[in-house]
Formats: sequence, structure tokens, C-alpha cells
Amino acid sequence: MDTKIFFTIAGGVALFLYGIKLLSSSLQNMAGDKLRQLLGTLTKTPLRGILVGIVVTVLIQSSAGTTVMTVSFVNTGLLSLKQALGLIMGANIGTTVTAQLIAFNIDALALPLLFFGVFMSMLFSKKQLSYLASGLIGLGLVFMGMQTMKSASHIISQHKDLLLFLSRNPLTGVCAGIILTALIQSSAATIGLTIAVASQGLITLDAALPIILGDNIGTTLTAIVVSLNASRPAKQAAMGHVLFNLIGTVIFLTILPFYKEIVEATSPDIGRQIANAHTIFNVLNTILFFPFVSLLAKLISTIIPLRPEDKPEDVMYLDPKLISISSASAVEAVKDELLHMGDIVKRMFALIRKTFFEFDEGKLEERRKKFDSLEDSVNKITRAISEYASEIWQRGVSDEVSTVLGCYVNASLDLERIGDRAENLIERSDVMNHYLSDEAIEEFKDMYDTTSLAIDKSLSSVEHEDSSQAWEVIQVLEKKIDGQERTYRKRHIDRLNRGECDPEKGVNFITLLSNLERIGDHSNNIAGYTLDILAINKKA
Repeated sequence: MDTKIFFTIAGGVALFLYGIKLLSSSLQNMAGDKLRQLLGTLTKTPLRGILVGIVVTVLIQSSAGTTVMTVSFVNTGLLSLKQALGLIMGANIGTTVTAQLIAFNIDALALPLLFFGVFMSMLFSKKQLSYLASGLIGLGLVFMGMQTMKSASHIISQHKDLLLFLSRNPLTGVCAGIILTALIQSSAATIGLTIAVASQGLITLDAALPIILGDNIGTTLTAIVVSLNASRPAKQAAMGHVLFNLIGTVIFLTILPFYKEIVEATSPDIGRQIANAHTIFNVLNTILFFPFVSLLAKLISTIIPLRPEDKPEDVMYLDPKLISISSASAVEAVKDELLHMGDIVKRMFALIRKTFFEFDEGKLEERRKKFDSLEDSVNKITRAISEYASEIWQRGVSDEVSTVLGCYVNASLDLERIGDRAENLIERSDVMNHYLSDEAIEEFKDMYDTTSLAIDKSLSSVEHEDSSQAWEVIQVLEKKIDGQERTYRKRHIDRLNRGECDPEKGVNFITLLSNLERIGDHSNNIAGYTLDILAINKKA
């Protein structure tokens, strides 16, 4: 009998967790590209971080997921510690929405929700209705999981001594909440189980409150595990999550009787009281800590001081953990990796400028080696972006997010080709410095500057999703580059005919112009992808 009851409870938890997963997936798909755009605003103020943290956690239905995402962003340098703390606070508030949802005593809706969800999924093929159907199925499974847990929770009534112990010893309740959440890996499931047991009259509010407090500490374990092999800033973010919840729990334990009175006043129903207790803790804890974010950041920096990090790998932002948490966060990581790749390409162009226009025979070999190293990085990042994007697509994403991801992958391929064309340029640096007239050198410099500007503008248009910069590349700079290529090619042929440039080596000048013109084409393509993304944003 014990085995049967155990598997009934375990099955209820499994239904609950799978329902949460389906609900999360449907909410993210219904949000489309809006979630990715929201994630792009993370590097703002701590207050903005709190608001974003709330929304993101509601959409992905996991405070642990938002926190892991935060640790990943800190690890790659996208967020500062202060910004991360704001996001973590918001995640703690966002997760209370799930608790409020499951506190509704509407288990009878489980089967109707499943019926309508399955019926819609079979009848309608339109994407948004399909996502809605999946969400209804997920919600139905959540309530069915709650119902299953309640039906088997009478096992606890056989252990009255344990119930009495939990009621009399709050620290034991906290430990129980920590252990249970760490095992299930879901604070929502722990709260759901606590509500299920309390709704059957098997534990009192006195026993439930410490479990809820412990639940908030247990949920920090995921971020700790993720940060173990990450950078020290990532470890600081995970420590911030631990301290925030740990200190808050200690404070609330010291005022437990007063805390209980507030909770009891919110509702006569114990299930709702437990959900409200979770909300009150996280909201008040955030209000309490927010004025001291800077002090908390300093405390964390004292506990885990920064030290000079090893040189970052070629690939900086493509964290595999993001794919399983949220496709939108993974796509945003692809964008960041693309911009990182763009910075490397711009450094390659800066080296070309030095090699061509600040010629130094003694530094030529050193610059060539540096250039080769940068080009190798570009090639590695291109392959990594394609592989990472394939994993995202295999997980399944909305049409809007898929289109945006495709634009980033295509842009990375264009950047790689710019790198290849840049290599063709630097291989012919001897032509510039030995076999061309001053007029030819000035013409090349003029076209080089225009092409370099086109690269900068196209990448900036992607970063800021700026249509004005994209149109400047497409309508102004691309045409200017094409015109320069035609004009300077004709002038150089005239110079060759007049014998003003070396007839054998000087002909390579035309190859230099051709490579710049093709780089302009690739910059034009990247700007075009920006307009495609903006069109998706407008539809979303």
C-alpha cells in the first residue's frame, strides 16, 4: 500500500511538472518574438531588471529557469552583478503567480481543460490556436496533478508525530522545504504539494509557513550548480540569489507569529493562505532589499572577489543551458554571439588599415599572425552559431522566433565571407606599398573607408534593430561602394595604360577593389536581415 501511495504522489508531481512545462512552452510560443525583445532590455537598471524578471518568469513558468538564465548572462558579461540582482528579485516575485494559480480550488476543471485543449489541437491548425490548445492541456495537467496529490496525501496522516514535529519546530520545516524543492527541482511543485496536503487538513499553517520559507532557499540550488563551472561573476550572481532568499528567510523566521497573522488575515482558505504567504514573502523581501542592492553587491564581491580571468574562448555567449530554459533567451544569445563576431571582423579591418596605411616592414609578420588568429576565431564562431541554432530549431520554436534566428545565422555567414574577403585584402598588402601610385592609394583608402563604415552601420543596425541605419547601408553606402568600384577601376586601367603603376603587380589593385565591393554586398545583406527582423517585430 505504501508503494502504491508513493507512486500516486510521484505521479501527481510528474503530471504537475509536465503541465507546467507545456504551459510554459505555449506561453513562450504565444509571446513569439516579444520575449526575445524583452530580454534585449536586460542591461538596464535594477528596477527594470525586477520588472523584466517578473514577466520572464511568468512566461517560462520557472524562477529557477530565470535565475539560471541570469547566471548565464552574467557569466558572458551581458549583465553586471547589480543588474542580475534586480532580475533575481523579479524572478522571485514572478514565480508567485504560479502559486496563486494552483491555489484556486478548481480541480474539477482539470478534465474539461484537457478535453477542450485536445479538441482544439485536433480541430485547428492555426499556430496561435495550437499554442492556446497546448496551454489548456498544460493547465489541465497542472490541476490533475494537484488532484492526484490530494487523493494520496492521506499517507501523511499516518505519521502524526512528524506533523506535530513540523508544527513545533520551524527550522525542521525550513529544512523539509529546502530538501523537497532540491529533490523535485521546482518550487511551484513544492508549494503545490504543500497546498494539497494542507487542503486535506493534514498540516496546519504553522507547519506550512516554514516549508514555504525553506522552498525559497531550495530553489537557489539550481543556480548554484550551474555556476560551479562558470566564471566568478556568475558565482557572484548565484551567491546573490542564495543570500537574498537566505537572509529573507531568517528575517521572516524571527517574526513568524506576526507573519502568520498577516497571512491568516488574507483569506479563510488555507490553500490560498499558503499561496499568499509565498507572495508576501517574495514581495516584501524585494521591497526590503531593493534600496540596498549596491550594499548587497559589495557584500557578495567581498565573499567572492573577482580575479583576472583567463582569456575568454572564441565562443562567448552560446550557453547550451539556455536552450532548455527558453528558446527566446537562446536566440538572444545567438544575437550577442553574432555581434561579438562582428567586433572581431572590425578588428580585422583595423589591422588591414594599419598594414596598408601605416606600413611597417618589421611589424608585418606580427600583424599577419594576429589577423590569422582573428580569422580563425570568426570561422569557429560561425560553425558554433550554426550548430547552436540547429539545436534551438530541433527543440521547436514559434515561426517568428525561427525567422529571427534564421536572420542571425545568415548574417553570421555573411560576416564569415567578409572575413574571407578581408584575408584576400591583407594578402595583397605588398601591392599597396610598392607598386601603386599615390592617386591609386588615395582611391583605395576612400573606398576602404566607405566599406568600413558600411560594416559598422550594418552591425549597429542589428544590435539596435535600427531601420534608419539599415536603410543607410542599403540605399546610400552600397550604391556609393558600387560607384567607387566602377570609377576607380576605370581610372586604374587608364593609369596602367599610361605606365603610372607597375603593369604586372599593379593589376592586383582591381582585385582589391573587387574584394571591397563584395564586402559591401555582404554588409548590404546584413542590413537587409535587420529589416526582416523589424518586419517580424511589427507583426508580433
